[in-house]
Amino acid sequence: MIELFMLEFCGYCKKVISYMDEHEIPYKTIDISDKANEEELIRIGGKRQVPFLLDREKKVEMYESDDILEYLRETYS
Repeated sequence: MIELFMLEFCGYCKKVISYMDEHEIPYKTIDISDKANEEELIRIGGKRQVPFLLDREKKVEMYESDDILEYLRETYS
């Protein structure tokens, strides 16, 4: 399952979430306002930036909402 590190007020995160909801792509959100989640994001991705997509099954990690949407269109649509 896709994991999306996000912040509730982030417009770029909402853009990715809306796309996944619209296309019925299963995902789990991880809110980095929780310090432990923020630390995990930095450990995995190297920086504190959202949205950050983690697709463990396909071994894909990426930042940038437009790149994430392109990946989702190519992989899950």
